[in-house]
Amino acid sequence: MTRITVVGDALLDRDLDGRVERICPEAPVPVLDAVAERARPGGAGLAAALAAADGHEVTLVTALSLDDAGRHLASLLEAADVDVVDVGLASPTPVKVRLRCDDRLLLRVDHAGTGGKPGEATHAASEAIHHADAVLVSDYGRGLTAEPTIRRALADAGPVVWDPHPRGPAPVEGCTLVTPNQRETGATGLASIERRARELARQWSAHAVAVTMGANGALLVDGDRAGVFPAPPAVGGDPCGAGDRFAAAATAHLARGASIDEAVAAAVEAATAFVTAGGAGAFQVTGAPGTAPPPTDPVELADRVRARGGRVVATGGCFDLLHAGHVEMLAAARDLGDCLIVCLNSDDSVRRLKGPDRPLIPEEERASVLRALRSVDAVTIFDEDTPARTLATIRPDVFAKGGDYDARELPEAAVLERWGGEVAILPYLDGRSTTRLLEEAASRG
Repeated sequence: MTRITVVGDALLDRDLDGRVERICPEAPVPVLDAVAERARPGGAGLAAALAAADGHEVTLVTALSLDDAGRHLASLLEAADVDVVDVGLASPTPVKVRLRCDDRLLLRVDHAGTGGKPGEATHAASEAIHHADAVLVSDYGRGLTAEPTIRRALADAGPVVWDPHPRGPAPVEGCTLVTPNQRETGATGLASIERRARELARQWSAHAVAVTMGANGALLVDGDRAGVFPAPPAVGGDPCGAGDRFAAAATAHLARGASIDEAVAAAVEAATAFVTAGGAGAFQVTGAPGTAPPPTDPVELADRVRARGGRVVATGGCFDLLHAGHVEMLAAARDLGDCLIVCLNSDDSVRRLKGPDRPLIPEEERASVLRALRSVDAVTIFDEDTPARTLATIRPDVFAKGGDYDARELPEAAVLERWGGEVAILPYLDGRSTTRLLEEAASRG
């Protein structure tokens, strides 16, 4: 199987598809009704998912945040059979929301996620680049492709296809193929595009430059040669994602030993078929979890946060009837670090601690409610009377406990001492407890 590594900035794309049958009474704008939402990987994530859908073994070197959008994006990439090497992202995950009607774009809303840089490249990132049959750099101008370690690895790799971005750095010297689009070159007319392509090839010390021209195909400059690869006739369609489809197809063909001419010709055909089929809006990840991400693995989350130098926080409890005291305590616990993992007593554990009539809510439902909270990053269920064994696996930096306790007397404290963790006691809201809620409900019944 061909091994392809994609390097670049991944985004979360969300499509809101509906129908327009009326005008808003507050302003002369259409009202989008019966909205159906779909999410998919965007940016370099789309390029990686497309390559994986073609049957290649794909690794994506990217930077993901630990927010809800980042977790959703990670789950979509996993569902797409893309192996992710995450170097970490300090800023929020970039999200692009497209409002559409009858496959036509009405409005796009961008949540840029600016203000933070990607983390430093890991050994795993360098290894993924070195061991690939071909590398695609899908630059969306958010800083990852400027990281020095990644650039050194790319300079030693081959073949490398670089899909540049106006806000991104120049491609490393010696790229096999660079694929700017016509708008990015600023040229119009074939003669002007060819001159600009030759200038860019010299400027970037690239073996070849293919300028994509939408419905007009691509113009390739390869050394002294130049030629146009026309696109097959097509009617309608959506060009969103066409550049990613072109670059991914060209990379795959170069990985299999095709010539640059063969790779560009195949990429033009693939991009045209992609646009005709509806573009990125019609692309779906097989087995994708819809609009809600699957549960985050707590051990993997803790390892990922620690690898970035972050602070892992854990807490524990039954959380049978979630109330305001729980919510405030969980929010305060999340503020102590970079992720919060809840260790949840199983049904059997709750019965031993609270009696045969508890819990009122089954463990999976309790876990689902907790995962829906913005403050909670992951939930793990344990069967023992205390979460000590689970904590030994997660190894949090902080164990936060709600209530009136002496931290030194908690059984979890001795466990945390093994790796230098600490206990933090956080108060519940006065008068709030599951037992009191049950007593009040019984008295009113």
